[in-house]
Parts: sequence; C-alpha cells; structure tokens
Amino acid sequence: MPSRRPIGIITGAGSGIGAATAVEFARIGARLVLASLSTDDLGTVVAAVEAAGGQAVPAQVDVRSPSELELLPRLAVEHFGRLDFLFANAGILDHSAVADGDPDRWRSVIETNLLGAAYTVRAALPTMIEQGWGDIVLTASIAGRETHVGEPIYIASKWGLVGFGHALRKEVAPHGIRVILIEPGLVDTPATRLDGVTRPMLEASEPLLAEDVARAVVYACTQPPHVVLSEVTIRPRREP
Repeated sequence: MPSRRPIGIITGAGSGIGAATAVEFARIGARLVLASLSTDDLGTVVAAVEAAGGQAVPAQVDVRSPSELELLPRLAVEHFGRLDFLFANAGILDHSAVADGDPDRWRSVIETNLLGAAYTVRAALPTMIEQGWGDIVLTASIAGRETHVGEPIYIASKWGLVGFGHALRKEVAPHGIRVILIEPGLVDTPATRLDGVTRPMLEASEPLLAEDVARAVVYACTQPPHVVLSEVTIRPRREP
C-alpha cells in the first residue's frame, strides 16, 4: 500500500470490527468508503473517523448484491482518486445443528460471509489491477481453521473464505496486489454480545476487543510492499 494517506473500503463498517478498523485507519489519515447493510450507525462511525483525523463517505449496500457493490470502488475513486485497500469484513453468525438448522439462515450465512466477500473483491479488483497495487483484507476466523459443535454452516463459510483467500492471493500477486487473511478468535462486539450463545462465552473468558483486531489489520496493510502477512491469527490469552 502506498505510504501516503491510505484510501480504502470497509464493509460491515457500522459497528464492531469494521467500525474499530475505520477509526484505527483514520489515525494515520485514511480516507474511507464505509459500507453497511444499514446506515443507522454509519453517521456515528463517520464522525469518529473524522475526529480521529480521517475522512469517510457512507454507503448503504448489501454484500449479497454484486450490482450494489460496484458503487464502492466508484465512490473511492470519485471522492479520493484511487483505492489502496479493501477490507471485506461484513459477516453474520449462526448457531444451529445440521439436523434441524434453518436452511434460509444457512443461505444467508454463505451468501454474506463467503459469496459476499467474493463479490466485494470482484467489484474492487478492476480498479486495483489497473493501478498495479492494492491490499485485500478478508475477515476469516479461527473457525476457518478449527471446528467445534454448534456452528456448522458458519464454520463452513469461514473455511471456504480461507481457501478463497489463498487462491485469490496466487491470482492477483502478479498485479502487485496483496491478500491478507485476518483470523480472530472470540471477539467482544455488539453482534456477539447480542447473541444468546456467544455472550456467556464472552463473560467466561477474556475475549479480544474489536480494537485488537483493527490494529492487526492496519499493521498488516502498512508493511513494506514486498511483505505479505498472508494469515494473521489472533487469539485471546484466556479462551473459553
């Protein structure tokens, strides 16, 4: 990523890891397109970005819609002139069993966590390829490397995202584009706090904070151009 003030897109930016990463990038003067399925919280995040020294443009998009995602790189170029990084972070949870899970919810998980990330990358790649540089950061998970009972489709989405990320890295490396997989363990976010299954685990452990993950994202993107942190695994010191 160029050393000048970075310009990037963050999906799932309304809260949690996405919002924290926006603020962390703002501390180094970033100019951002912040995307979310709902604009309810984006105003607060935009204000926090500006207070931290950055600039931000909000955008309401559904990452399950390839046509809507085409707006994001266009906004980056129109407002700020280029696109240095994409943080494909939007995702949703699901707790269920294979025997009785909700197929409609499963579809939403795969379409958001895996296909949504792929669609987002697809929208941004033409701009990055034309430039000859760019960083693509994907929010994977420890659940994309390990398994446990109770989240089979969520786990499948994250395992798929890890495979997608490694395949993508080989495809785009000749164009000067880096691919970074961020793989956190349990993170205390509004989504996990509201989840009836995850909240007891948060309270029984010392979970990561969204800001911890955000620092890892910015660190990975600010490495010298010849360095690729292809996988960054972040675990709480005390796990549930």
